[in-house]
Amino acid sequence: MLYKRCNHKGCKKAGIYKLPKDNKLNSFWWFCKEHAEEYNKKWNFYEGMTPEEIEEDWEKDTFGTTLKDKKSNTDNSFEKFWKDFVSGKTENTSQKLPDNIVSAFSCLDLPITATWKEVGAKYRTLAKKYHPDITKDKNSVIFKKITNAYEVLKKYFNK
Repeated sequence: MLYKRCNHKGCKKAGIYKLPKDNKLNSFWWFCKEHAEEYNKKWNFYEGMTPEEIEEDWEKDTFGTTLKDKKSNTDNSFEKFWKDFVSGKTENTSQKLPDNIVSAFSCLDLPITATWKEVGAKYRTLAKKYHPDITKDKNSVIFKKITNAYEVLKKYFNK
């Protein structure tokens, strides 16, 4: 197997770890393990960005678009069920949400009547608070739990 040489000046080891040169993520350095770890400790994806740019990046990364670009989408299965339930249109009013959905709403501290927009806003708030880059805890259990809950609800809302 052919390896690149580590991009750290003077290093002769194989550069087997690909790391971004900047937050555009379109050009990369190749480092050995030692220099990759050193680079990761110093690198900050958000360096040089304004708070507004950071917010916009979070929205694009999480939702694929920014909130200002996003059109409201109220046509999803749960919202339709809830509107029908409240208006008495549903045939089976004893329908119960699956436990994993209820647990996901609970994990995000949201009522089961929350809309997709509310789920997204709550996830964004919690992710900003508990993200490993913010907390400096690379194994953030809380972040993993809220991300898992978000993914469960994402599937539930067909997003």
